[in-house]
Amino acid sequence: MAVTEGAEADDAKRRILDAAAEAFMEQGFGVAIDDIADSVGATKGLIYYHFRSKFDIFLAAYEHGMRTVRDQVEPLANTTGTGRERLVSMSTQHVLNLMTNLAYHHVVHLGVREQSSTALKPRQRKALDALNVLRAEYEDLFLRVVQDGVEDGTLRPVRAKLAARTLLCSLNAVDMWFHRIEGQSPDDLRQLADDIVDIVLGGLLADPAR
Repeated sequence: MAVTEGAEADDAKRRILDAAAEAFMEQGFGVAIDDIADSVGATKGLIYYHFRSKFDIFLAAYEHGMRTVRDQVEPLANTTGTGRERLVSMSTQHVLNLMTNLAYHHVVHLGVREQSSTALKPRQRKALDALNVLRAEYEDLFLRVVQDGVEDGTLRPVRAKLAARTLLCSLNAVDMWFHRIEGQSPDDLRQLADDIVDIVLGGLLADPAR
């Protein structure tokens, strides 16, 4: 498989990331470069053309996962509507993204658990720290909207930071049990996401009559 530039190279890199995310989800850090190459139908040479190491592939998958979900959720945080309305929309989109990009969510969670590793090189530690900032900024979107909801009375008067973190942890826990089902349609996923968010957010919502 020849190395190409431009769109074809970008496509090859994306296919590597998709295959790697699936491999990390199934095998954790024990996955081998050979396994990723086999999944892509490429040589190890192509893998190393795009990435310096397995951990660099992991970091790229982590970043792709975080940026994808943020790009989908951030516009909902900045739209009009009450805090409650925006929080429901954001939470639903977060779960939908999780279910359609399940492997990337597993990579992000694996990265969170890898914080204490002493085997990281300085440049890898720096890259992981930058991704932690990206993840914190994403959490802040939810924090801000929870604060808006408390102020406009559509959410209970809770500790906003605690509520935002608890909410995201609850939503992210879906990846512990969710598995793709053959024939599951986008409408099926949307209904499941709506049901999950309705259950998880129930403790935060103020009296609907308000």
